Amino acid sequence: MTQIPEYQPKSDLMKDKIVIITGAGDGIGKALAIGFAKHGATVVLLGRTISKLEQVYDAIEANGSPTPAIYPIDFEGASEKDYQDMAIKIDEEFGKLDCLIHNAALLGDRTSISNYSFSSWDKLFKVNVTAPFLMTKALMPVLNKAEQSSVIFTSSSVGRKGRAFWGAYAASKAALENLVETLADENNSISNIRFNSINPGATRTAMRATAYPAEEPQTVKAPEALLPAYLYLAGCDSVGRSGEHFDATHI
Repeated sequence: MTQIPEYQPKSDLMKDKIVIITGAGDGIGKALAIGFAKHGATVVLLGRTISKLEQVYDAIEANGSPTPAIYPIDFEGASEKDYQDMAIKIDEEFGKLDCLIHNAALLGDRTSISNYSFSSWDKLFKVNVTAPFLMTKALMPVLNKAEQSSVIFTSSSVGRKGRAFWGAYAASKAALENLVETLADENNSISNIRFNSINPGATRTAMRATAYPAEEPQTVKAPEALLPAYLYLAGCDSVGRSGEHFDATHI
């Protein structure tokens, strides 16, 4: 595990950068979208609930940040062609992609493996694993058009050490950890794309509230506290670091 150093990003760190953030309508994704835009990025907001994406769009515009874009997609039902079409549209509109942040995920059932239904398992893996795989694969040619680019997978502590009753969620995050290492190894020395994961730790989100209903929300950090860690992995200061699993729990 790698600790992210205390990081003070430059105000224009992401100037002229194109950044895709999945699950951008709420929680960590929303905080990252607004924060990246404040640091100069043109953010492409991905998610399935258009009304939430529009609210984030309006918040970014109200801050005077670069005008974002909205790309609605339902990861549960999306096909490989849908991701290929996305890559074509991103390339046509922006000509490159500097950063792809995989944030969208389902929590799924909190029950034992012996009681876990196949339908729930299958649905969760489509969203948490297959979607990031297909999206990354489709977007790699566009990522390669940037001078330096970064793909960041949002992980979890249960993806590194399995825990009872975390079922498909834990298994899906473990799969992403391995995917990071595989992509980094395959692209070492042949590409300027770097691949890393980050474990946000306890964060005040709707998913966290579902997983820990008795927890007092104010006892865990707000999503905005994660911004420096993600900016570090997205920006030029982390060039050369790939295939690593970062931990932001100290923030």
